[in-house]
Amino acid sequence: MKTEDVLRLIKEKNIEMVDFHIVDLPGTWQHVTVPVSEIDDDTLQKGIPFDGSSLRGFRSIEESDMIMVPDLSTVVVDQFHNVPTLSIICDVTDPDGVFYQRDPRRVAQNAEAYLRSTGLADTSYWGPELEFFVFDAVRFVNQGHHALYEVDSSEGHWNAGQPGGLGLTIRPKEGYFPPSPVDQLHHIRTAMVKALQSFGIRVEMHHHEVASGGQSEIDLRFQTLTRQADTVMMYKYILRNVAFQHGKAVTFMPKPIFGDNGNGMHVHQSLWKDGKPLFYQADGYAHLSQLALYYIGGVLYHAPALLALTNPSTNSYRRLVPGYEAPVNIVFSHGNRSAAIRIPKTSLPQASRIEFRTPDATSNPYLAFAATLMAGIDGILNKRDPVKLGFGPLDRNVYALSPEELSSIRSVPGSLGEALQNLRADHDWLLKGNVFSEDLIQTWINFKQQNEVDVVNLRPHPMEFELYFNS
Repeated sequence: MKTEDVLRLIKEKNIEMVDFHIVDLPGTWQHVTVPVSEIDDDTLQKGIPFDGSSLRGFRSIEESDMIMVPDLSTVVVDQFHNVPTLSIICDVTDPDGVFYQRDPRRVAQNAEAYLRSTGLADTSYWGPELEFFVFDAVRFVNQGHHALYEVDSSEGHWNAGQPGGLGLTIRPKEGYFPPSPVDQLHHIRTAMVKALQSFGIRVEMHHHEVASGGQSEIDLRFQTLTRQADTVMMYKYILRNVAFQHGKAVTFMPKPIFGDNGNGMHVHQSLWKDGKPLFYQADGYAHLSQLALYYIGGVLYHAPALLALTNPSTNSYRRLVPGYEAPVNIVFSHGNRSAAIRIPKTSLPQASRIEFRTPDATSNPYLAFAATLMAGIDGILNKRDPVKLGFGPLDRNVYALSPEELSSIRSVPGSLGEALQNLRADHDWLLKGNVFSEDLIQTWINFKQQNEVDVVNLRPHPMEFELYFNS
Protein backbone atom coordinates (compact mmCIF):
# COMPACT_ATOMS: atom_id res chain seq x y z
CA MET A 1 0.00 0.00 0.00
CA LYS A 2 0.90 3.64 -0.42
CA THR A 3 -0.03 6.26 2.13
CA GLU A 4 -2.96 7.43 0.01
CA ASP A 5 -4.27 3.83 -0.09
CA VAL A 6 -4.18 3.65 3.71
CA LEU A 7 -5.91 7.01 4.09
CA ARG A 8 -8.57 5.88 1.60
CA LEU A 9 -9.08 2.63 3.55
CA ILE A 10 -9.44 4.61 6.77
CA LYS A 11 -12.21 6.66 5.17
CA GLU A 12 -13.98 3.69 3.52
CA LYS A 13 -14.01 1.60 6.71
CA ASN A 14 -14.83 4.53 9.01
CA ILE A 15 -11.66 3.78 10.99
CA GLU A 16 -11.41 5.69 14.27
CA MET A 17 -8.14 4.38 15.71
CA VAL A 18 -4.83 3.08 14.33
CA ASP A 19 -2.76 0.52 16.26
CA PHE A 20 1.00 0.52 15.70
CA HIS A 21 2.70 -2.79 16.66
CA ILE A 22 6.33 -3.57 17.40
CA VAL A 23 7.94 -6.63 18.98
CA ASP A 24 10.32 -6.57 21.94
CA LEU A 25 13.47 -8.71 22.05
CA PRO A 26 11.94 -11.74 23.85
CA GLY A 27 9.11 -11.80 21.27
CA THR A 28 6.04 -10.14 22.78
CA TRP A 29 3.94 -7.71 20.76
CA GLN A 30 3.68 -4.15 22.06
CA HIS A 31 1.40 -1.45 20.66
CA VAL A 32 0.32 2.17 20.81
CA THR A 33 -3.01 3.51 19.57
CA VAL A 34 -3.37 6.80 17.69
CA PRO A 35 -6.70 8.52 16.83
CA VAL A 36 -7.24 8.92 13.09
CA SER A 37 -7.38 12.67 13.59
CA GLU A 38 -3.60 12.47 14.13
CA ILE A 39 -2.91 10.22 11.13
CA ASP A 40 -1.56 11.81 7.94
CA ASP A 41 1.03 11.22 5.24
CA ASP A 42 3.83 12.27 7.56
CA THR A 43 2.78 9.84 10.31
CA LEU A 44 2.49 6.93 7.91
CA GLN A 45 5.84 7.65 6.24
CA LYS A 46 8.03 8.77 9.14
CA GLY A 47 6.38 6.95 12.04
CA ILE A 48 5.83 7.90 15.66
CA PRO A 49 8.24 8.19 18.61
CA PHE A 50 8.35 5.88 21.61
CA ASP A 51 10.43 5.18 24.70
CA GLY A 52 12.83 2.34 23.86
CA SER A 53 13.98 2.00 27.47
CA SER A 54 10.55 0.67 28.45
CA LEU A 55 10.78 -2.36 26.15
CA ARG A 56 12.59 -5.51 27.23
CA GLY A 57 15.99 -5.90 25.58
CA PHE A 58 15.97 -2.47 23.94
CA ARG A 59 17.83 0.69 24.97
CA SER A 60 18.73 2.16 28.35
CA ILE A 61 17.10 5.33 29.63
CA GLU A 62 19.82 7.76 28.51
CA GLU A 63 19.33 6.78 24.83
CA SER A 64 15.66 5.90 24.86
CA ASP A 65 14.26 7.96 21.96
CA MET A 66 13.22 5.66 19.13
CA ILE A 67 10.80 5.64 16.19
CA MET A 68 8.33 2.98 15.05
CA VAL A 69 8.00 3.20 11.27
CA PRO A 70 4.88 1.60 9.72
CA ASP A 71 5.26 -1.15 7.13
CA LEU A 72 2.20 -0.35 5.04
CA SER A 73 2.14 -3.83 3.49
CA THR A 74 0.96 -5.14 6.88
CA VAL A 75 -2.14 -2.94 7.16
CA VAL A 76 -5.26 -4.84 8.25
CA VAL A 77 -8.54 -4.03 9.99
CA ASP A 78 -8.46 -5.36 13.56
CA GLN A 79 -11.64 -7.26 14.49
CA PHE A 80 -11.19 -7.22 18.27
CA HIS A 81 -11.87 -3.59 19.20
CA ASN A 82 -15.18 -1.95 19.97
CA VAL A 83 -14.46 0.86 17.51
CA PRO A 84 -13.14 0.38 13.94
CA THR A 85 -9.37 0.04 14.28
CA LEU A 86 -6.56 -0.38 11.78
CA SER A 87 -3.51 -2.47 12.70
CA ILE A 88 -0.01 -1.86 11.28
CA ILE A 89 3.24 -3.70 12.07
CA CYS A 90 6.26 -1.41 12.34
CA ASP A 91 10.04 -1.46 12.05
CA VAL A 92 12.21 0.34 14.60
CA THR A 93 14.73 3.11 13.88
CA ASP A 94 16.60 5.72 15.86
CA PRO A 95 15.54 9.39 15.49
CA ASP A 96 17.94 9.75 12.53
CA GLY A 97 16.19 6.98 10.60
CA VAL A 98 18.89 4.33 11.11
CA PHE A 99 17.39 0.85 11.51
CA TYR A 100 17.87 -0.54 15.03
CA GLN A 101 19.95 -3.70 15.01
CA ARG A 102 18.18 -5.14 18.07
CA ASP A 103 14.81 -4.89 16.36
CA PRO A 104 13.90 -8.57 15.81
CA ARG A 105 11.95 -7.75 12.65
CA ARG A 106 15.03 -6.10 11.19
CA VAL A 107 17.05 -9.24 11.92
CA ALA A 108 14.57 -11.29 9.90
CA GLN A 109 14.84 -8.85 7.00
CA ASN A 110 18.64 -8.97 7.28
CA ALA A 111 18.57 -12.78 7.04
CA GLU A 112 16.50 -12.69 3.86
CA ALA A 113 18.87 -10.12 2.34
CA TYR A 114 21.90 -12.21 3.30
CA LEU A 115 20.42 -15.29 1.64
CA ARG A 116 20.03 -13.35 -1.59
CA SER A 117 23.56 -11.95 -1.33
CA THR A 118 25.07 -15.45 -1.19
CA GLY A 119 23.57 -16.35 -4.55
CA LEU A 120 22.48 -19.71 -3.13
CA ALA A 121 18.78 -18.85 -3.28
CA ASP A 122 16.55 -15.82 -3.51
CA THR A 123 13.62 -16.99 -1.36
CA SER A 124 13.03 -19.08 1.74
CA TYR A 125 9.57 -20.39 2.62
CA TRP A 126 8.42 -21.09 6.17
CA GLY A 127 5.42 -23.07 7.41
CA PRO A 128 5.25 -23.31 11.22
CA GLU A 129 2.82 -25.63 13.02
CA LEU A 130 2.01 -24.02 16.36
CA GLU A 131 0.57 -26.23 19.10
CA PHE A 132 -1.29 -24.67 22.03
CA PHE A 133 -3.56 -25.46 24.95
CA VAL A 134 -7.00 -23.96 25.54
CA PHE A 135 -7.76 -23.89 29.26
CA ASP A 136 -10.99 -23.17 31.12
CA ALA A 137 -9.19 -21.79 34.17
CA VAL A 138 -5.64 -20.78 35.04
CA ARG A 139 -4.04 -19.49 38.20
CA PHE A 140 -0.47 -19.14 39.42
CA VAL A 141 1.23 -17.56 42.43
CA ASN A 142 4.91 -16.90 43.12
CA GLN A 143 5.74 -15.35 46.49
CA GLY A 144 8.58 -15.87 48.90
CA HIS A 145 6.51 -18.17 51.09
CA HIS A 146 3.90 -19.42 48.63
CA ALA A 147 3.99 -20.85 45.10
CA LEU A 148 1.46 -22.74 42.99
CA TYR A 149 0.07 -23.19 39.51
CA GLU A 150 -3.20 -24.78 38.45
CA VAL A 151 -4.80 -25.21 35.05
CA ASP A 152 -8.11 -26.86 34.22
CA SER A 153 -9.99 -28.13 31.19
CA SER A 154 -13.36 -29.86 31.10
CA GLU A 155 -11.87 -32.50 28.76
CA GLY A 156 -8.83 -33.08 31.00
CA HIS A 157 -8.41 -36.70 32.10
CA TRP A 158 -8.22 -35.57 35.75
CA ASN A 159 -11.90 -34.56 35.56
CA ALA A 160 -13.13 -38.07 34.66
CA GLY A 161 -14.33 -38.68 38.21
CA GLN A 162 -16.17 -35.41 38.74
CA PRO A 163 -19.84 -35.76 39.81
CA GLY A 164 -22.25 -34.87 37.02
CA GLY A 165 -19.66 -35.39 34.30
CA LEU A 166 -20.52 -36.76 30.86
CA GLY A 167 -17.52 -39.04 30.39
CA LEU A 168 -16.08 -36.87 27.63
CA THR A 169 -12.58 -36.53 29.02
CA ILE A 170 -9.48 -37.51 27.03
CA ARG A 171 -6.87 -39.92 28.33
CA PRO A 172 -3.21 -38.76 28.28
CA LYS A 173 -1.61 -39.03 24.83
CA GLU A 174 -4.94 -39.99 23.22
CA GLY A 175 -6.20 -36.60 22.03
CA TYR A 176 -5.18 -36.83 18.38
CA PHE A 177 -8.13 -36.30 15.98
CA PRO A 178 -11.16 -37.25 18.14
CA PRO A 179 -14.51 -35.99 16.79
CA SER A 180 -17.05 -33.95 18.73
CA PRO A 181 -18.30 -34.16 21.43
CA VAL A 182 -15.06 -35.67 22.79
CA ASP A 183 -13.27 -32.83 21.03
CA GLN A 184 -14.96 -30.04 22.96
CA LEU A 185 -12.92 -27.30 21.29
CA HIS A 186 -13.96 -27.76 17.66
CA HIS A 187 -16.27 -24.75 17.62
CA ILE A 188 -13.65 -22.51 19.27
CA ARG A 189 -10.94 -23.54 16.80
CA THR A 190 -13.37 -22.91 13.95
CA ALA A 191 -13.99 -19.42 15.35
CA MET A 192 -10.23 -18.94 15.52
CA VAL A 193 -9.84 -20.00 11.88
CA LYS A 194 -12.58 -17.61 10.76
CA ALA A 195 -10.93 -14.79 12.70
CA LEU A 196 -7.55 -15.61 11.13
CA GLN A 197 -9.13 -15.56 7.69
CA SER A 198 -10.76 -12.20 8.40
CA PHE A 199 -7.25 -10.84 8.95
CA GLY A 200 -6.18 -12.22 5.56
CA ILE A 201 -4.27 -15.19 7.01
CA ARG A 202 -4.44 -18.47 5.07
CA VAL A 203 -5.15 -21.57 7.17
CA GLU A 204 -4.62 -25.13 5.95
CA MET A 205 -6.44 -27.07 8.70
CA HIS A 206 -7.24 -27.28 12.40
CA HIS A 207 -7.51 -30.25 14.77
CA HIS A 208 -7.21 -31.47 18.33
CA GLU A 209 -3.69 -32.49 19.31
CA VAL A 210 -2.31 -35.47 21.25
CA ALA A 211 -2.46 -34.21 24.83
CA SER A 212 -5.44 -34.23 27.14
CA GLY A 213 -6.58 -30.95 28.62
CA GLY A 214 -7.30 -28.97 25.47
CA GLN A 215 -4.26 -29.26 23.20
CA SER A 216 -4.92 -28.02 19.67
CA GLU A 217 -3.24 -27.02 16.42
CA ILE A 218 -4.11 -24.67 13.56
CA ASP A 219 -1.76 -24.89 10.58
CA LEU A 220 -0.66 -21.88 8.54
CA ARG A 221 0.02 -21.70 4.82
CA PHE A 222 3.71 -21.24 4.03
CA GLN A 223 5.09 -17.73 3.42
CA THR A 224 8.42 -15.95 3.15
CA LEU A 225 10.44 -15.52 6.34
CA THR A 226 9.59 -12.03 7.61
CA ARG A 227 5.97 -12.28 6.46
CA GLN A 228 5.55 -15.59 8.25
CA ALA A 229 7.05 -14.18 11.44
CA ASP A 230 4.55 -11.29 11.18
CA THR A 231 1.80 -13.88 10.74
CA VAL A 232 2.91 -15.85 13.81
CA MET A 233 2.68 -12.69 15.93
CA MET A 234 -0.80 -11.97 14.54
CA TYR A 235 -1.79 -15.64 14.96
CA LYS A 236 -0.97 -15.62 18.68
CA TYR A 237 -2.80 -12.32 19.14
CA ILE A 238 -5.92 -13.58 17.35
CA LEU A 239 -6.10 -16.94 19.13
CA ARG A 240 -5.76 -15.36 22.55
CA ASN A 241 -8.50 -12.87 21.79
CA VAL A 242 -10.92 -15.48 20.41
CA ALA A 243 -10.31 -17.71 23.44
CA PHE A 244 -10.93 -14.73 25.74
CA GLN A 245 -14.23 -14.06 23.97
CA HIS A 246 -15.24 -17.64 24.87
CA GLY A 247 -14.16 -17.28 28.49
CA LYS A 248 -11.03 -19.38 28.00
CA ALA A 249 -7.27 -18.85 27.83
CA VAL A 250 -4.71 -19.95 25.25
CA THR A 251 -1.09 -20.75 26.09
CA PHE A 252 1.82 -21.67 23.82
CA MET A 253 3.90 -22.66 26.86
CA PRO A 254 5.83 -25.81 25.87
CA LYS A 255 4.99 -27.94 28.93
CA PRO A 256 2.09 -26.66 31.03
CA ILE A 257 0.93 -30.19 32.00
CA PHE A 258 3.19 -32.86 33.49
CA GLY A 259 2.93 -36.38 32.10
CA ASP A 260 1.49 -35.53 28.67
CA ASN A 261 2.68 -34.15 25.35
CA GLY A 262 3.89 -30.57 25.18
CA ASN A 263 3.55 -27.74 22.68
CA GLY A 264 6.04 -27.48 19.84
CA MET A 265 6.32 -25.27 16.80
CA HIS A 266 7.39 -27.58 13.98
CA VAL A 267 8.91 -25.35 11.30
CA HIS A 268 8.72 -26.50 7.67
CA GLN A 269 11.21 -24.69 5.44
CA SER A 270 12.70 -24.73 1.96
CA LEU A 271 14.88 -22.66 -0.36
CA TRP A 272 13.95 -21.52 -3.87
CA LYS A 273 15.71 -19.68 -6.70
CA ASP A 274 14.19 -18.16 -9.81
CA GLY A 275 10.88 -19.78 -8.91
CA LYS A 276 12.35 -23.28 -8.65
CA PRO A 277 12.64 -25.45 -5.50
CA LEU A 278 16.20 -26.25 -4.46
CA PHE A 279 15.58 -29.01 -1.91
CA TYR A 280 14.33 -31.63 -4.39
CA GLN A 281 16.32 -34.37 -6.13
CA ALA A 282 14.45 -37.38 -7.46
CA ASP A 283 17.16 -39.94 -6.67
CA GLY A 284 18.30 -38.40 -3.38
CA TYR A 285 17.59 -39.67 0.12
CA ALA A 286 13.91 -38.85 0.77
CA HIS A 287 14.06 -36.98 -2.60
CA LEU A 288 16.42 -34.39 -1.05
CA SER A 289 19.10 -32.56 -2.98
CA GLN A 290 22.69 -32.33 -1.76
CA LEU A 291 22.07 -28.65 -1.03
CA ALA A 292 19.19 -29.62 1.26
CA LEU A 293 21.40 -32.14 3.05
CA TYR A 294 24.08 -29.51 3.62
CA TYR A 295 21.34 -27.19 4.96
CA ILE A 296 20.27 -29.93 7.37
CA GLY A 297 23.90 -30.45 8.36
CA GLY A 298 24.21 -26.78 9.28
CA VAL A 299 21.06 -26.75 11.39
CA LEU A 300 22.05 -29.91 13.28
CA TYR A 301 25.71 -28.89 13.64
CA HIS A 302 24.69 -25.63 15.32
CA ALA A 303 21.63 -27.05 17.12
CA PRO A 304 23.13 -26.89 20.65
CA ALA A 305 23.53 -23.11 20.21
CA LEU A 306 20.56 -22.57 17.90
CA LEU A 307 18.16 -23.84 20.55
CA ALA A 308 18.96 -20.80 22.71
CA LEU A 309 16.91 -18.88 20.10
CA THR A 310 14.37 -21.49 18.94
CA ASN A 311 13.66 -22.89 22.44
CA PRO A 312 14.40 -19.88 24.63
CA SER A 313 12.45 -20.59 27.83
CA THR A 314 13.31 -22.67 30.87
CA ASN A 315 10.01 -24.46 30.27
CA SER A 316 11.16 -25.42 26.74
CA TYR A 317 13.38 -28.09 28.26
CA ARG A 318 10.52 -29.65 30.25
CA ARG A 319 9.14 -30.59 26.81
CA LEU A 320 12.47 -31.74 25.35
CA VAL A 321 12.67 -35.02 27.26
CA PRO A 322 12.45 -38.63 25.98
CA GLY A 323 8.92 -39.80 25.25
CA TYR A 324 5.91 -37.63 24.40
CA GLU A 325 7.06 -37.51 20.73
CA ALA A 326 9.63 -34.90 21.75
CA PRO A 327 12.37 -34.30 19.15
CA VAL A 328 15.34 -34.65 21.49
CA ASN A 329 17.73 -36.41 19.09
CA ILE A 330 20.08 -34.31 16.95
CA VAL A 331 19.51 -36.42 13.85
CA PHE A 332 17.48 -36.28 10.65
CA SER A 333 15.03 -38.87 9.40
CA HIS A 334 12.50 -39.58 6.68
CA GLY A 335 9.71 -40.10 9.14
CA ASN A 336 10.95 -40.37 12.73
CA ARG A 337 9.17 -37.81 14.91
CA SER A 338 11.76 -38.06 17.69
CA ALA A 339 14.35 -36.66 15.27
CA ALA A 340 15.17 -32.95 15.38
CA ILE A 341 14.64 -32.81 11.62
CA ARG A 342 12.05 -34.86 9.76
CA ILE A 343 11.69 -34.97 5.99
CA PRO A 344 7.99 -35.14 5.09
CA LYS A 345 7.28 -37.73 2.42
CA THR A 346 6.50 -36.25 -0.99
CA SER A 347 7.32 -36.85 -4.64
CA LEU A 348 6.41 -33.28 -5.66
CA PRO A 349 9.43 -30.99 -6.17
CA GLN A 350 7.50 -27.93 -5.00
CA ALA A 351 6.54 -29.70 -1.76
CA SER A 352 10.07 -30.85 -0.93
CA ARG A 353 11.04 -29.38 2.43
CA ILE A 354 12.46 -30.16 5.83
CA GLU A 355 10.63 -30.00 9.15
CA PHE A 356 12.65 -28.71 12.09
CA ARG A 357 10.62 -30.17 14.95
CA THR A 358 12.54 -28.92 17.97
CA PRO A 359 11.42 -25.24 18.18
CA ASP A 360 8.53 -24.01 20.28
CA ALA A 361 6.40 -20.87 20.22
CA THR A 362 7.98 -19.23 23.26
CA SER A 363 10.58 -18.18 20.70
CA ASN A 364 10.63 -14.82 18.99
CA PRO A 365 9.68 -15.97 15.46
CA TYR A 366 11.77 -13.29 13.76
CA LEU A 367 14.91 -14.43 15.58
CA ALA A 368 14.10 -18.15 15.50
CA PHE A 369 13.46 -18.25 11.74
CA ALA A 370 16.43 -15.99 10.97
CA ALA A 371 18.81 -18.05 13.12
CA THR A 372 17.64 -21.33 11.58
CA LEU A 373 18.14 -19.92 8.09
CA MET A 374 21.64 -18.73 9.05
CA ALA A 375 22.52 -22.19 10.34
CA GLY A 376 21.29 -23.74 7.11
CA ILE A 377 23.24 -21.28 4.96
CA ASP A 378 26.36 -21.99 7.03
CA GLY A 379 25.83 -25.70 6.35
CA ILE A 380 25.63 -25.12 2.60
CA LEU A 381 28.62 -22.78 2.41
CA ASN A 382 30.79 -25.13 4.51
CA LYS A 383 29.39 -28.35 2.96
CA ARG A 384 28.41 -29.80 6.34
CA ASP A 385 27.30 -33.28 5.29
CA PRO A 386 24.95 -34.57 8.01
CA VAL A 387 25.74 -38.20 7.21
CA LYS A 388 29.48 -37.72 7.57
CA LEU A 389 28.92 -35.70 10.75
CA GLY A 390 27.00 -38.60 12.28
CA PHE A 391 23.56 -37.00 12.29
CA GLY A 392 21.80 -39.88 10.56
CA PRO A 393 19.65 -40.63 8.78
CA LEU A 394 17.92 -42.43 11.64
CA ASP A 395 14.90 -44.25 10.26
CA ARG A 396 14.42 -46.72 13.10
CA ASN A 397 12.33 -46.42 16.25
CA VAL A 398 14.75 -44.72 18.62
CA TYR A 399 13.07 -46.40 21.58
CA ALA A 400 13.94 -49.81 20.16
CA LEU A 401 17.67 -49.08 19.84
CA SER A 402 20.25 -50.81 22.00
CA PRO A 403 22.21 -48.83 24.63
CA GLU A 404 25.25 -49.01 22.37
CA GLU A 405 23.33 -47.56 19.43
CA LEU A 406 21.81 -44.84 21.60
CA SER A 407 25.22 -43.80 22.90
CA SER A 408 26.20 -42.53 19.46
CA ILE A 409 23.16 -40.22 19.13
CA ARG A 410 23.63 -36.68 20.35
CA SER A 411 20.82 -35.05 22.30
CA VAL A 412 19.63 -31.47 22.54
CA PRO A 413 20.75 -29.37 25.54
CA GLY A 414 19.14 -30.29 28.82
CA SER A 415 18.39 -26.73 29.93
CA LEU A 416 18.17 -23.17 28.75
CA GLY A 417 21.32 -22.36 30.69
CA GLU A 418 23.23 -25.00 28.75
CA ALA A 419 21.86 -23.73 25.42
CA LEU A 420 22.90 -20.16 26.31
CA GLN A 421 26.43 -21.36 27.11
CA ASN A 422 26.54 -23.05 23.70
CA LEU A 423 25.34 -19.86 22.00
CA ARG A 424 28.01 -17.83 23.78
CA ALA A 425 30.67 -20.21 22.43
CA ASP A 426 29.20 -20.72 18.93
CA HIS A 427 27.63 -17.73 17.20
CA ASP A 428 30.06 -16.46 14.53
CA TRP A 429 27.74 -17.95 11.88
CA LEU A 430 24.97 -15.60 13.07
CA LEU A 431 27.17 -12.54 12.51
CA LYS A 432 27.71 -13.18 8.80
CA GLY A 433 26.28 -10.45 6.60
CA ASN A 434 25.57 -8.37 9.74
CA VAL A 435 22.34 -10.31 10.17
CA PHE A 436 22.70 -10.59 13.95
CA SER A 437 24.97 -8.21 15.84
CA GLU A 438 27.32 -9.16 18.65
CA ASP A 439 25.44 -6.65 20.78
CA LEU A 440 22.10 -8.37 20.17
CA ILE A 441 23.49 -11.83 20.93
CA GLN A 442 25.16 -10.78 24.17
CA THR A 443 22.04 -8.83 25.21
CA TRP A 444 19.92 -11.93 24.52
CA ILE A 445 22.21 -14.22 26.54
CA ASN A 446 22.44 -11.85 29.49
CA PHE A 447 18.70 -11.08 29.49
CA LYS A 448 17.72 -14.74 29.42
CA GLN A 449 20.28 -15.71 32.07
CA GLN A 450 19.41 -12.95 34.52
CA ASN A 451 15.65 -12.68 34.01
CA GLU A 452 14.70 -16.31 33.42
CA VAL A 453 17.38 -18.92 34.18
CA ASP A 454 18.54 -17.36 37.45
CA VAL A 455 15.00 -16.48 38.53
CA VAL A 456 13.82 -20.10 38.13
CA ASN A 457 16.98 -21.64 39.60
CA LEU A 458 16.85 -19.53 42.77
CA ARG A 459 13.30 -20.48 43.73
CA PRO A 460 12.29 -23.55 45.73
CA HIS A 461 10.21 -25.94 43.62
CA PRO A 462 6.99 -27.47 45.00
CA MET A 463 8.32 -30.95 44.21
CA GLU A 464 11.29 -30.28 46.48
CA PHE A 465 8.93 -30.08 49.45
CA GLU A 466 7.62 -33.55 48.64
CA LEU A 467 11.13 -34.90 48.25
CA TYR A 468 12.99 -33.15 51.06
CA PHE A 469 10.70 -31.55 53.64
CA ASN A 470 11.09 -34.41 56.13
CA SER A 471 14.62 -35.41 55.17
